Amino acid sequence: MRICIVGCGAVGSLFAAHLARSGQHEIWAYDVWKPHVEAIRQRGLRLSGAADFTARVNATSDPGEIPRCDYGIVATKSIHTRSAMAQAARVFHENSAVCSVQNGVGNEEIIAEHVKYVIRGTTFPAGHPVEPGHIGYDIKGDTWIGPFEPTHTPMQRVEELAGMLTASGMNTIALKDARGAQSCGPGAGHHPAWRALEPGDERR
Repeated sequence: MRICIVGCGAVGSLFAAHLARSGQHEIWAYDVWKPHVEAIRQRGLRLSGAADFTARVNATSDPGEIPRCDYGIVATKSIHTRSAMAQAARVFHENSAVCSVQNGVGNEEIIAEHVKYVIRGTTFPAGHPVEPGHIGYDIKGDTWIGPFEPTHTPMQRVEELAGMLTASGMNTIALKDARGAQSCGPGAGHHPAWRALEPGDERR
C-alpha cells in the first residue's frame, strides 16, 4: 500500500514515521519546508520522547516526484488545506481515499474537491519540532476516523486505514460516524505558511 502524508510537520511526522517504521507500506511525505525534507532524506525522520526511533521516509517538496498513492493523510494547518491539496492532488488516483487529521472545520470539503473518497478524522497525539528531521513526540493518544458523508466513502476503506495506523503504533478507531469525535477535537492553530512545522509550533 502506498500512503502520502500531506504536511509532514509535528503531527504529520508522527504518522509518517510510525507507518514507515512498520515496513509494511511505501510512505511518502510531502512538505514545503525544505530543510526538514532534506534532513529526512539524508538522515531519516527521527522521533524522540514518547517513542524514540528513526524511520526512513520518502520525503519531497516536489509532488511530481511522488507516485500515485492509495491513501493520503492531510496534516497541514487548516488555513493551508486549499493550497496544499491543489499542489498534491496529482498524487491521488480515482479510487484514493484521503483522511484529514487537522484541526478546524471545512477541510474535508476542500479535500473532496480533489479526490473521490474523503475520511474525516480527529487525532490527539502531539509533538513539536526539535530541529529539521527531528520531532519531539510529546503526547500519545488515539485517533478517530470515519467516512466524510457527502463522498460516500466505503466503511471498508476507513477500516483498512485504521488497521494500518493501529498496526504501526498509532492507535486508530474506525467509526461509522466520526462527527462527534471531531467536534471534541483539539483547537485549531494558525501559521503564515501552509507547512505544518516550524520551531515553536507545538502541535503541528
